[in-house]
Amino acid sequence: MSQIDGLPPLREVIATHGLTAKKSLGQNFLLDLNLTAKIARQAGDLSKSDILEIGPGPGGLTRGLLVEGARKVLAVEKDRRAMAPLAEIQAVYPDRLQIINADALDLDPLDHLTPPIRIVANLPYNVGTELLVRWLTPPSWPPVWDSLTLMFQKEVADRIVAQPGSKKYGRLAVLAQWRTTPRVVMELPPEAFTPPPKIHSSVVHFDALPAPRFEADADKLQALVAKAFGQRRKMLRASLKGLHPQIEDVLTSVGIKPTSRAEEIGIEEFCALSRALAAS
Repeated sequence: MSQIDGLPPLREVIATHGLTAKKSLGQNFLLDLNLTAKIARQAGDLSKSDILEIGPGPGGLTRGLLVEGARKVLAVEKDRRAMAPLAEIQAVYPDRLQIINADALDLDPLDHLTPPIRIVANLPYNVGTELLVRWLTPPSWPPVWDSLTLMFQKEVADRIVAQPGSKKYGRLAVLAQWRTTPRVVMELPPEAFTPPPKIHSSVVHFDALPAPRFEADADKLQALVAKAFGQRRKMLRASLKGLHPQIEDVLTSVGIKPTSRAEEIGIEEFCALSRALAAS
């Protein structure tokens, strides 16, 4: 790919700029440009979408997105050390790449991008889950984005796609599957990264549904599942006790046994419980 975009290999870029990965920023760099292009392709046809990329680092995935035809890429990077290598990519794609040195948690994509918007990122491990929950729980739906294509630690990806009854099923599964269709589209071994993490990674693609599968208030549902799975070994009558003085009656009213545990409850039941609690 370096011949396609005329830019040097990523190992050379990192050496030139002294861009070593920082554990404090959750950084692990992908240096194989064939892999970054493959990840970009998992997001589908990029030619008619603006792309939000979080934590581009030296720009491996950024280059993949641009080569694969993204209409525009907004690369948001907190680490100032990455500005110089990203500027070198911008020089090759001056009309299609915008770089912002900022914290992604403080950014409104609509200030910089025109829908349709897709979010594609090798997320920093230390903020990945928080960003995902924010993207899944805006007050109104559909969201500003059409799809998410995100890399996580494999154990996080497994939790996102888990089904009721599984020990991996929890808050992330409920929130993700309530409003999107998530699926694991790639798995990467530790040696694909520099430095190699101790765990495998997975890429998860989320397509936003036109409407949530079941009616519920996003904030109330999030609070409910956080409490239910925060003490997942307890029966719901115990773990949810603080939400309502007659929690057993509320559970029974929506067809949930008070002796059930959170991992046994499907998304439809959680949404019904959320609505019942809000109305009581």
